[in-house]
Amino acid sequence: MREVALLGGSFNPPHVGHLMAAVYVRATLRVEEVWLVPSFHHPFGKELAPWEARLAMCEAMAVEVGPWLRVSRAESEVGGEGRTIELLEWLLPQHPDVRFRWIIGSDILAELPKWKAWDRISRMVEVTVLHRAGYPAPGVLGPPMAEVSSTEIRRRLEAGDAPADLVPAAVLERARSHGLYGLR
Repeated sequence: MREVALLGGSFNPPHVGHLMAAVYVRATLRVEEVWLVPSFHHPFGKELAPWEARLAMCEAMAVEVGPWLRVSRAESEVGGEGRTIELLEWLLPQHPDVRFRWIIGSDILAELPKWKAWDRISRMVEVTVLHRAGYPAPGVLGPPMAEVSSTEIRRRLEAGDAPADLVPAAVLERARSHGLYGLR
């Protein structure tokens, strides 16, 4: 049975923190693939760049890494409210030969009580919590991952500062081609 790690998020935009998490999971957990799963829409109502643009930015980042980093369009096919449980209920039967692992950062732990059916999610897939800098918690995996904020990146982009130290060049180029975040 293949093992695949799912790294979900808004990816608004994808950044080096996402990339570092994917590389870390691939290297230490020995999964065959890591799938980036951009949210089709955010279940908590966050405003997002258009889904196709966020998908394209994820694809631009993944192609730079290698074939083990893939981008899943599953969220656009699921429907529903954009909840993880809906994604997993749709995805698992589509891939009966895959053992999935759900990857979250320790910054998400405080939000878990808001997640629909968290107890079912944790029974359906193995949940791995990565240590995100600034969010220590018991039982997290790895050294602190970079504290990179998509909100701060968007603020910098809209102010005319392209943070090349936080966003892969291919992602910035794709954001610019889509006219996102004030880039021209």
